[in-house]
Amino acid sequence: MASDEKSAGAFRTIGEVAAATGVAPHVLRYWEARFPQLRPVTRAGNRRYYRPADVALVARIATLLNVQGYTLAGAQKLLAGERGGAPAPKPAPDDLRAIRDALARAIAND
Repeated sequence: MASDEKSAGAFRTIGEVAAATGVAPHVLRYWEARFPQLRPVTRAGNRRYYRPADVALVARIATLLNVQGYTLAGAQKLLAGERGGAPAPKPAPDDLRAIRDALARAIAND
């Protein structure tokens, strides 16, 4: 059975992930050391098996580095923020005052 015929939820070997994403196996091993989010399952003999989420993460890292021009450190920082669910930036106090004043005027005009 070819890797293209595997079910969507099937685990992939490092060779299959490399073929699917265009990222060389030695680069995948390097990324595992650099990105704590990328942790494939390891079995006997240290064989790596990538879950579908791991394959998606490899594709995301490849896009960040090779297409969008992020540095390795920049991609690490971005992915760490995504994983941690970085909070949305808080509105500035001036913005909040302007909204409050606009609402007060709207209520007063009714």
